[in-house]
Amino acid sequence: MAAASNALFPPDFLNRLEYLSLLSKRVFAGQLMAQKRTRQLGGGVEFADHRQYDPGDDFRHLDWNLYARHGELLLKRFQEEQDLHVYLLIDASKSMATGTPPKFDLARRVAAALAYIALADLDRVAVVAFAGGVVEEMPLTRGKGRVLALLQFLERLEAGGEDTNLSNLVGEFLLRGRRSGLVAVLSDFYDPAGFSAPLSKLRHGGHEPHVVQIYDAAEADPGFLGDVELTDVETGRAVKRTVTEKDLRRYREAFDGFRKELAAFCRSRGWGHTTSRSDVPFDDLVVSMMRGANLVQG
Repeated sequence: MAAASNALFPPDFLNRLEYLSLLSKRVFAGQLMAQKRTRQLGGGVEFADHRQYDPGDDFRHLDWNLYARHGELLLKRFQEEQDLHVYLLIDASKSMATGTPPKFDLARRVAAALAYIALADLDRVAVVAFAGGVVEEMPLTRGKGRVLALLQFLERLEAGGEDTNLSNLVGEFLLRGRRSGLVAVLSDFYDPAGFSAPLSKLRHGGHEPHVVQIYDAAEADPGFLGDVELTDVETGRAVKRTVTEKDLRRYREAFDGFRKELAAFCRSRGWGHTTSRSDVPFDDLVVSMMRGANLVQG
């Protein structure tokens, strides 16, 4: 990779991804992704159920033991395990470029780690960058040999898109008729229209959402007082006001409430949810996601 990529993906980055992948296989038996592999009735070896024989069905699938005991013509059906489709949706709106370090950097590193683990398990991975809608996409790819191409794609992404619009994102995402899979949404979720309806729509579309909320420490606790000018980085709208201790307290409560609301929303639906400051090492965050899925102890 180019030298310019070192800041986002330092020289030891691949080694750290490989460690996470091995950790996933050894400790979790690959369950971070593989346990969610989709199943459908087909030509597998794991018995699923019976169904009535219809003229034209293959006699090889008849349950002859059952026929001998009860005289019923029933066909055995088996589950066929399919590789998992993993979709990584990365918020590339302007607000993600803020933070120390920028939230966008952590989102891309976590996406790289999740993609690496999935590719090592022979699952298929697609990456979608969004802001006011889908802005760029790396189509489904498979195999560990695609890791460098995926890192290069992530490296090229820039956070500078329009206002976050999760509804447009999900609408465009579902419109393309993708196969059901695990959908990890990495964002600060600063969508003025809210997150509940679009995330629910993802689930109704047959996907399993996993929410990764990233925020900057200064967003949780700005720590400034007095006369200030506040600018919305996505709209450019600015307001001048005098910030008091009471204002700061109310802001902290509102921000904490926002994070708790998203967490409770996901928890009530049994979805995966992770929240993190942007200054947390990406590998620590991925391990915490595994802990959240009860796949690791300690």
